[in-house]
Amino acid sequence: MTLQLSDQLKFGVQTMHRRTEPATGLWLPDAEDGRAMVEMVDRLGYDSLWVGDHLSFAIPILDPFIQLAQAAAYSSRLELGVGVYLLPLRHPGPVAKQVATLDHLSNGRLILGVGVGGEFKTDFQVAGVDPAERGARLTEGIEVMRKLWSGDAVAHQGKHFSFPELTMSPPARQVDGPPIWCGGRSAAALRRAGEIADGWLSYVVTPQMYGDSMARIQDAAAGGPDRPFGTGHLLFATVDDTYESALDKATETLSVRYAMDFREAAKKYCALGRPQDVAERLLEFHAAGVRHIIMDFVGPYEDRDRQFVRFAEEVLPLMQDLR
Repeated sequence: MTLQLSDQLKFGVQTMHRRTEPATGLWLPDAEDGRAMVEMVDRLGYDSLWVGDHLSFAIPILDPFIQLAQAAAYSSRLELGVGVYLLPLRHPGPVAKQVATLDHLSNGRLILGVGVGGEFKTDFQVAGVDPAERGARLTEGIEVMRKLWSGDAVAHQGKHFSFPELTMSPPARQVDGPPIWCGGRSAAALRRAGEIADGWLSYVVTPQMYGDSMARIQDAAAGGPDRPFGTGHLLFATVDDTYESALDKATETLSVRYAMDFREAAKKYCALGRPQDVAERLLEFHAAGVRHIIMDFVGPYEDRDRQFVRFAEEVLPLMQDLR
């Protein structure tokens, strides 16, 4: 059995609405900021736009499905992805309805990344979910959603979720539903990706770690039929005139986001420095099997637009042969 990777390398952007009100210092969502962001990403030639998911996080964050519904109205071209949705925190029935709706509103451009979470205990506290159950809830939740997306009369009797025969209509727009890319780095997560997922979406790994993980995913998929398989990676990056300047900016932003000193991790996991330095890092991930690189530009918020533009104008041309 072979997992079939795409021949094309795609680039997306991970983003979120975030605006600070100068008079009060309070964070406020901003619809016009969201529109401008999507239109800029589309205009600069990126392939996709992604958002993350948390219920209770170290910094403000909005609901991913509502953000992507807004984005779908502002761009008719960009693929839209969640990287990743913490499915174990929710009942998969209502989630299946939301995802099918978004699949229609986006004309079938949705990629659903899912993961178990666990780095932030407050996510589970507010949802009232036992973190020890998160892996089992994710696996069963995927099964439930795929059943409901079919539009057929289906029933389910599982450990965590049960319902009698019923129909959810309309079915998802994409046949069999949006592709589900599983996240995670643990042995269980990699096995799950190989056995039941349509792709794997990683973050905070090196190219070497990515390649090793893909080998384990391939082993888990052995014995099943050949199938297309998406390979994504969320990559923190800062394009700057020097490596040290880029490292300082990335460290400051990521240390706040994850409530820890991120400097050593930034050296290991980020793409930092001049355009050619960042491009070299991208090539390493491509060689490891990544076919959809999702850029999360880190640094001062006021520098955000410049990062988008600089990457598009100075780094993407260096990758043209692979696109």
